[in-house]
Amino acid sequence: MNLGNRTILVVDDEPRTRQGIRQTLEMWAAGRYIVETAENGIDARERLLHGRVHLLITDVRMPEVSGLDLIRSLEGQVRKPVIIVISGYAEFDYVQQALRLGAVNYLLKPLDKEELVQVVEAALKQEEEQQRREKLEKLVDPKLMEIDPDTAGMGEPVKEALAYVEQHLHEQLTMAEVAGRIHLNASYFSVLFKEQTGVPFSEYLSRLRIQRAKELLLQTSLPIVEIGERVGYRTDKYFIKVFKSLEDMSPSRYRHQMKDGHSEI
Repeated sequence: MNLGNRTILVVDDEPRTRQGIRQTLEMWAAGRYIVETAENGIDARERLLHGRVHLLITDVRMPEVSGLDLIRSLEGQVRKPVIIVISGYAEFDYVQQALRLGAVNYLLKPLDKEELVQVVEAALKQEEEQQRREKLEKLVDPKLMEIDPDTAGMGEPVKEALAYVEQHLHEQLTMAEVAGRIHLNASYFSVLFKEQTGVPFSEYLSRLRIQRAKELLLQTSLPIVEIGERVGYRTDKYFIKVFKSLEDMSPSRYRHQMKDGHSEI
């Protein structure tokens, strides 16, 4: 993950608090994160609309647009930042509301620098784990996840076919060839496979190949053409065509988005 692209936005209408948080975090981050500030909820909302923020630290009480209003404005966004709220001792009702709205932690004024860093570190770890989960969701094909060889309804011939395909995915597999390996007629195997897995054999094979290709795109720096060959495609042109049909983007764009942390789920 490219930490240099991760941004912390500090929102507080009190200049001393705002700049104090910024200086503390910049010293701690030592260039690993970008620390930005906004002096009110209006400016912060505009910033959140026009660029990725990974961690939002906001005062709960501000004129015009409060921290709570700011958090509410994030509802429905695909990629929300992790949120920490800042509050005075007399404003704990606001903190409780913020936590109900999704904030992960809070800090009480006057802020303790050591506590600030500890809370920020924990929130960023949570944000990183959130990104990791999102990437895994994007990586895993839900239809493949539904195919479980251990289910009672799946017979040995289909289990053998699944195992054979897994082991020979790099080869030019056909349904007739796989059916022959398990000593079944191709037409009967076709019906049996779909009945027990829920997908036609050709679709399963394409999805499994693209699943493996996605893993190679993220875990290696192999050229696209070589990845296509490793998952059983003779030409990169056909590999790219199948990849686009399942992922709505080219393999190179998928690799770029997922490795840079800009994938849109």
